[in-house]
Amino acid sequence: MAAAAAAADNRDSLLGISWVDSAWIPILNPGNVLDYFSERSNPFYDRTCNNEVVKMQRLSLDHLHNMTGLEYILLHAQEPILYIIRKQHRHSPTQATPLADYYIIAGVVYQAPDLGSVLNSRMLTAIHAVQSAFDEAMSYCRYHPSKGYWWHFKDQEERDKVKPKSKKKEEPSSIFQRQRVDMLLLDIRQKFQPKYIQPKSGDKPVPVEQVKKESEPATETIKHEEKEPTKNSQQSSTTKGPPEKRMRLQ
Repeated sequence: MAAAAAAADNRDSLLGISWVDSAWIPILNPGNVLDYFSERSNPFYDRTCNNEVVKMQRLSLDHLHNMTGLEYILLHAQEPILYIIRKQHRHSPTQATPLADYYIIAGVVYQAPDLGSVLNSRMLTAIHAVQSAFDEAMSYCRYHPSKGYWWHFKDQEERDKVKPKSKKKEEPSSIFQRQRVDMLLLDIRQKFQPKYIQPKSGDKPVPVEQVKKESEPATETIKHEEKEPTKNSQQSSTTKGPPEKRMRLQ
């Protein structure tokens, strides 16, 4: 398990790097591309492969079919820009298991990702985009216990800044409201009459009973004065003579 995990980590680390030797780029061709790939500084090349054995024995690459184990072959060539090299494990002259593919573009060597790595990368990219969208949407969401949820966007703030703020006109109270308030105030005043009254601003408050006693004589004088004019009118009516007789026209 530990060896498999280490191999997976090594494979993932190789997917993010590249290698190039600028001295080989002008002379690259299908005949020497495997020699270019087998350079010691190339991190993609495994020294324990059968290619090293054939190279040390100065044999041709055709002898690889008669050997078993790890080997590198030229899978595809599109001169002068593209070369594809396959790493595989040979079991017999007719059976081999592919392990990895490498492509050389303009002399730069890359490892081709396998299907699992491609799917994993695509899924991580999609999940990251969806998560970013949710995070951005949550940043615009607002909540208040009395209002509930609503959206508050940044462009809305800019629009509010650009638009002139119009003052809301206060609506006047209706006749029903005014009359209703007056009735309620009158009712409260009758139920809870004040004990002290301030006749003028700055004066000391005076008890209500004292004000009532002072106002009673004044009302009596007013009534007495009203009675006198009625008496005078009655006397004047008695002093008047009988009405004049008028001639009737026949």
